[in-house]
Amino acid sequence: MIPTDNNEILSHVDHTLLAADATSEDILKICNEATVNETASVCIPPSYVSLAKGRFPRLNVCTVIGFPLGYSSTNAKLAEIISAKENGCDEFDMVINISWAKNGAFDKITEEISALKKVVGDKTLKVIVETCYLTEEEKIAVCKSVTDGNADYIKTSTGFGSAGAALADVELFKKHIGNNVKIKASGGVRTREDMEAFLSAGCDRIGTSSAVKALCCEAT
Repeated sequence: MIPTDNNEILSHVDHTLLAADATSEDILKICNEATVNETASVCIPPSYVSLAKGRFPRLNVCTVIGFPLGYSSTNAKLAEIISAKENGCDEFDMVINISWAKNGAFDKITEEISALKKVVGDKTLKVIVETCYLTEEEKIAVCKSVTDGNADYIKTSTGFGSAGAALADVELFKKHIGNNVKIKASGGVRTREDMEAFLSAGCDRIGTSSAVKALCCEAT
C-alpha cells in the first residue's frame, strides 16, 4: 500500500541535519520543523543533542555514532553512545566497521553491534551498513550480523558514501533480516515519490533532510 497522506509519511521520517557546518540556529530550526510536523525523530550531530533536548524535551532525538566512516574503535563508539544517552538521546544510528565487512570479519561486526545495543538498552539502535561499499554476499552476511546483534534497524547508508539508498537493497534486506529488525532508507531520498517508494517497499523509517520541503509543510 502506497502512503499518500502527508502526515503518515512524515511519521516515518527522521528529519536529518548532519552537515559539518550546521549551526545552532540550523539545528533549532529543524527541531522546530520536526515538532510541528510530527516526524518520527530529528537526526542531528552528537554535539547538538543536549541543545535539542534542552529546547525540545519531548522531541524524539536521534544521533549518529562512529559517523560517517565507521572505523573508530568499539570503545570509542561506546563512549559516544554513553555521552549522548546522558544528554537525553533517544535513538542511535551507528556505522559498522566497513573494513571488517570487506575482510569477512562479520563475527566482529556482530560482537560490536551486540556491545552497543547492551549500552543503548531499551532505546533504539539503528545499524548503518553503507551498502554502496558492499557486495551482495556481504550485504546478506551483514543482515545476519545486525539480526544476531539484536539491533532494532538496519539502515542503508550514511548519505556521505558514493551512493545512497536503493530499492533493490531494501528488497534484499527483507529476505535476510530477522523478524524483529526494521529497515531505514537514507541517502538520496529527496522527493515525495522517493519516500512513497521506500515506504511501500517495506521501510519503517526514511532518513532525509528534504521531507518537510517536499511535502509542502511549513514550521510555524
